[in-house]
Amino acid sequence: MQISDEYMNDLLFLMVFPFLAAVVLLASPSDRVRSAVVKIAALIIVIGSIYLLIPYLYAGTVFFDFPAEPASLLMFIIEMGLALYILYLGVRSRKVLAILLILAQTALIIYYEYFLAHTVHMVNNLFIDQFSLIMALIVGVIGSLICVYATRYMDTYHHHHPEVRDRRNYFFFLFFVFLASMFGLVFSNNLLWIFFFWEITTICSFLLIGYAETEEAVNNAFLALVMNLLGGIAFAGALIFIVVSSPGDSAPLELSGLLASSQALVLVPAVLISFAGITKAALMPFSSWLVGAMVAPTPVSALLHSSTMVQAAVYIIVRFSPVLGGTAEGLAIALVGGFTFLLASAIAVSQSNAKKVLAYSTIANLGLIVACAGVGTYKLVWAAIFLILFHAIAKSLLFLCVGTVEHRMQSKDIEDMGGLIVAMPRIATMMFIGIAGMFLAPFGMLISKWAAIEGFVSAPFGLIFIAILAFGGGITVFFWSKWMGKIISVVPGKEVVEHDVRHEKWLVMYILTALVIVVSLSFPLISSALVVPYVYGIFGQTALLSQDNVIIMLLMITLLLIMPFSLFYYRKTWRYAPPYMGGRTTTPGMQFAGSMGVERQATLRNYYISSYFGEEKVRMAGTAICTGLILFAGVLALGVLV
Repeated sequence: MQISDEYMNDLLFLMVFPFLAAVVLLASPSDRVRSAVVKIAALIIVIGSIYLLIPYLYAGTVFFDFPAEPASLLMFIIEMGLALYILYLGVRSRKVLAILLILAQTALIIYYEYFLAHTVHMVNNLFIDQFSLIMALIVGVIGSLICVYATRYMDTYHHHHPEVRDRRNYFFFLFFVFLASMFGLVFSNNLLWIFFFWEITTICSFLLIGYAETEEAVNNAFLALVMNLLGGIAFAGALIFIVVSSPGDSAPLELSGLLASSQALVLVPAVLISFAGITKAALMPFSSWLVGAMVAPTPVSALLHSSTMVQAAVYIIVRFSPVLGGTAEGLAIALVGGFTFLLASAIAVSQSNAKKVLAYSTIANLGLIVACAGVGTYKLVWAAIFLILFHAIAKSLLFLCVGTVEHRMQSKDIEDMGGLIVAMPRIATMMFIGIAGMFLAPFGMLISKWAAIEGFVSAPFGLIFIAILAFGGGITVFFWSKWMGKIISVVPGKEVVEHDVRHEKWLVMYILTALVIVVSLSFPLISSALVVPYVYGIFGQTALLSQDNVIIMLLMITLLLIMPFSLFYYRKTWRYAPPYMGGRTTTPGMQFAGSMGVERQATLRNYYISSYFGEEKVRMAGTAICTGLILFAGVLALGVLV
């Protein structure tokens, strides 16, 4: 570890510039100016994020002596202003629970500021390490690409939804504030600052989910707010606990200092902050808010699921994994993640709405990351970081592809995507690669799951997690493969409808598709340069990929990519084979002679097994199990103090 002021401006730039861009966007006078500002700002953020690799790739953990007082005072003023605004919206919409929770959280913040803040003195308020670098790249690259995609998406969105008030200045303002807050969160070593940026992401998500201003959008936005405020109250309580339980002015509100403190002190705030992470990651019993967020425009979903919000949640839990590892509290949190992975995967089987499948698969993957972080061994933390990385890239690609399909085909139902390879061949190929990236070898998600299984083998109660991962992984293969089959099926009568997709959308989706492949191919390099040094610095040992595994992975990805790209080669020569209907005469249009000479339409549909994997039934079981585990972790943490 080292303390330095050199290059601190790089971090400050990424924290401040997106906010300045957001202000400019709020005042943009026209669509053309707004689109230009978004593209220029996104390019600058991407370059700035990648540039961080030059000074910090091999620098280890670097702390920065940045003055706390002016910034902390400004953050407090902003928090109070936002609290008043949320209170006003709650009163206007008559959301009593939201009003009570925002009042409770604000009371905790005021109590800390007026009675405890003067006893805390921190110097190293900013820092960067390899994990921060990975998160900054996810936020800067993926988040910026989503912003560029959104410029054209929102044109089409308002064309199809003329009843929705056009507030695109406000929409992009929130997007870039979101990016600024995420940079602030991953670069902050001051827990009070982390809390501030944490709450900014909560409020931005609340406002973006309610963008359409319909009754459904407003209700779902307040649902997200309420559940995240519960986590925010727990986070604020953790800060107060740390200060009150520390002698004199030695409260370790620096993240690095807290993790280095005695476990008896750290375990209670670790559990409280992990609970905040569980709410923000939408793990059960809080999964309903992320599913409800699907009412927002698709770029919002992509941003929430891939580069902000939920990634902030698992980021902070992974940070606390050295504290949680080897404890009963950590085991309980890990089981919350494990059961969420299993049950959310099961719910995804019963969904035909593509955005809901993506939502529940997101919740499932976040659950697996939390399971790895809760058990907290070096192998599992290595796997968790890679799960975060590959999930962000593949899921952002899939959300944007689904948004494009929805606009062109006026449907987001998986059953309506049959023959997509004919109607939208390039989009279908990219979706094929994105789905393959989520569950097929040798893409990173599956390799990370293999690493997780290996890590659970040697972990306490590891067999429980191996069983959960095995069954959940099998279910994952089912719901992804049936969607993939629909996309690449050849259906007669389909016309190509992707000609009018705007070039900004193509550019973003091409880049994300390339990233899925390139990052998978670069798996060993990313591991050795970024993940291994971080894990070794925390645990003194780390997981490694053997040379044989690397060779096998490269061979598999080469063979796998032959299939989607070969579709372009054979597209001009393919022919439709009439369907076989048990000897009955059929037509190329899937018509066949039924009983009494009546002509009928043959249809092919996937299995959804809703009687077993129905959303309400499974979610009820998950709510009961995970609520019990969370309460158990809280009781155990309080027992440490007795």
